[in-house]
Parts: sequence; C-alpha cells; structure tokens
Amino acid sequence: MHTPGRILFEWMHILDELLAPHPEVKIVLSTSWVRERSFNFAKAQLSQTLQERVIGATFHNRLMQKVEFDFVSRGQQVWNDVQRRQPVSWFAIDNDEKGWPEHCRDRLIKTEDRLGLSDAVVQNAIINILILS
Repeated sequence: MHTPGRILFEWMHILDELLAPHPEVKIVLSTSWVRERSFNFAKAQLSQTLQERVIGATFHNRLMQKVEFDFVSRGQQVWNDVQRRQPVSWFAIDNDEKGWPEHCRDRLIKTEDRLGLSDAVVQNAIINILILS
C-alpha cells in the first residue's frame, strides 16, 4: 500500500467485530498479496481471530498459473472459487466491481477506496447479509 497515512488492513478490527457473532463464517482471501508474496504471508497480516477463519484463497499456485489468473477480473476469480468450493452461502467485500458476473453482483459488498470497512453503509450491508445467511 502506497497511500500516505494508510496501513494495510487498517479496518480489520471492524470486520472482527462484525463477524464475532457469526463463528460459522469462513474467509477466502482474494488479494494480490497471495500471488505476489504467499498465502501464509497474506494470512499473517490479519488478526489472530480473522486468521482462524481463513480457509484458503482464490489463487492457488497448484491449480492455476499466475499469468492466467491475472487476466481474469476479481469478480470472476471470486466466482470461479465459489464454483470450486460450493459454499451454501457466500458474499464478497471488495473495492473492485469491474468484471463481476451479473448473476452474482448482489453478493458483492462494494467498498470505497478511502473508506473501506469504516463506511457505515458497508458495515450495514455486511450485517444485513449475515442476518439473511
């Protein structure tokens, strides 16, 4: 992250709080940190409680080539992972809405770059989707 005054995963405490009443919720990482550094590195950037929820990543170096993965939109990467894992219920939190398949756009909670999870609208969307799941 190269934005002055900002730190990586600075709002993770908010996600921790929102997920606390929902121990069944698991996390799949969809971040370039997995491709560029490693799954373990990306996971280690999270709080201990979020780390315990992580079950994998959308990028898996044994299943796909980095070059091929990079040419697929974030939304398609997430959808491909959903098809592979077949979760009963799922949603994604992301600041990138380009290339999301129309049939699963309702599962995307779109964040704004400068606000991320600190945005009350985003927090309410997460709460609402957790209640409905």
